[in-house]
Amino acid sequence: MDVKTAFLNKNLEKEVYMDQPEGFVVAEKEHLVCKLRKSIYGLKQASKQWYLKFNDIKTSYSFVEVIVDRCIYVKICGSKFMMLVLYVDDILFAANDMGMLHDAKKYLSKNFEMKDMGKASYVIGIEIFRDRSQGLLNLSQKGYINKICERYKMEKCSAGIA
Repeated sequence: MDVKTAFLNKNLEKEVYMDQPEGFVVAEKEHLVCKLRKSIYGLKQASKQWYLKFNDIKTSYSFVEVIVDRCIYVKICGSKFMMLVLYVDDILFAANDMGMLHDAKKYLSKNFEMKDMGKASYVIGIEIFRDRSQGLLNLSQKGYINKICERYKMEKCSAGIA
């Protein structure tokens, strides 16, 4: 899922002022500045503000942050398990119960304008292959490895034991 305008969702904690935007300068008041009320793209606080807003929402839905990676969240209800991975403004879900998955998407969509991108097949440079009939999930960085091999002129190297 993709969160639209993710960085524009949170009020600022500290006062931030900016010059009047080009094309919106008020005649005879050119010396005045604008006080921002919300984050905008390019603002150094924007990503932190987005993270804090998302953190509030996911906590209210009983997701727990994984200690080793603060962008991974889990929710466990009996035998039902769901994982949520947040990468900038993209969300990847993994769950063993479709009802739980749909409820989480619905809840997040109430709080953020989101677009469902469908089943993920490629995320942050990792290819995802599924075989649900056999219960298999394969993650591959073959494309990344090939790119590195090309960069260092090692395309023709053979595998060896390290």
